[in-house]
Amino acid sequence: MRSFTLSILTLFLLFTSTSSAQTNLLVSEQTEVSLLTCGSGSQLHSLFGHTALRIHNLQNGVDVVFNYGAFDFSTPNFYMKFVKGDMQYFVATGSYDEFIQNYQYENRTVYEQKLNLTPEQKQQLINDLVAVLSSDQKFYTYKFIDRNCTTMVAERINSLLKTAISTDIPDTKEDYRTILNSYLANSFYEKLGINLIFGAKVDKQSDKLFLPLELMDGVSKTKTGTIPLASETVTVYQQQPSETSGSLWNNIYTFIAALALFVAFAHKKPVAIGYLAIMGLMGLFFALVGFYSFHEEVSANYNTLVISPIFLISLFFLIVKNKKGFQISAYTCFVSMLAFIGYAFNKDHFLLMLPIILANTALLVRLIRKEKL
Repeated sequence: MRSFTLSILTLFLLFTSTSSAQTNLLVSEQTEVSLLTCGSGSQLHSLFGHTALRIHNLQNGVDVVFNYGAFDFSTPNFYMKFVKGDMQYFVATGSYDEFIQNYQYENRTVYEQKLNLTPEQKQQLINDLVAVLSSDQKFYTYKFIDRNCTTMVAERINSLLKTAISTDIPDTKEDYRTILNSYLANSFYEKLGINLIFGAKVDKQSDKLFLPLELMDGVSKTKTGTIPLASETVTVYQQQPSETSGSLWNNIYTFIAALALFVAFAHKKPVAIGYLAIMGLMGLFFALVGFYSFHEEVSANYNTLVISPIFLISLFFLIVKNKKGFQISAYTCFVSMLAFIGYAFNKDHFLLMLPIILANTALLVRLIRKEKL
């Protein structure tokens, strides 16, 4: 994250000292515009990579990176705003050297594609970026798929071109959920959480370049007339092999073990109460968050057929020892899970949900078979 002061400093560097306040920065033959694409990191916010624009003027030494992925952790009610979909991201700037050093420190691959733009297109891009930095346009409302660091940069580049960046890439033949899961193979609990909270929208076939590697791929396949938009893709920094092995806990085996323990001790009332409460409260959250949030990805969440608010009704009947009421609510849960199986059998996260379905079924059957609740 770069401060507003640094943005002002960048503006100062972008204007020559002899120009008037109304004179735009003049692009020289040595001005280069590049798309920077950064690979996955180890933290949740960095798993899907990052996109930025580089403006490099060899003549006057300006080498600036424009970053559409900045946000402020000190924003009041940060997490509530993020969940609601009302979080304001903004454009920030920094030096290219500092940008690369940061990604080297995080051991994340960085690619560069120099864009074959005309001097007029470069001039327009720089003018637009400077105008954005000096106005309220530097802020935008973040959306996971529709408005992020990649889509904002893609829009900025597309505004310069007669023909938009090509979307004829392998990812646009897949649904959003499948694409996202391909980045989460080694992050089980992150994968589980994302798949649980995302609803029907992410099952639609992708129709846009919303991730950094997708945009890089699209740019490499795009031509402006007969000239490629980017001549080549250069690896500025290559991620080094990590000495650490896979996580001992962040995997499906610990998850299955935890579910198995709940089922094994379901005859103990506190364990059954705990399980039903967890499932019911999570189901209630997933069911209601779509009404609260502006993120379309979390609406129409059919995963609540498995992790269901109905478990709270079962919990009530368990506590008051109403066996008939418990049985009716349990059978309702069975029907709900069957509906999920019928609907989501061919979805990318079905196998991810299967251990939960089996655990729910086993625990409810054990409780139903008890002579006394």
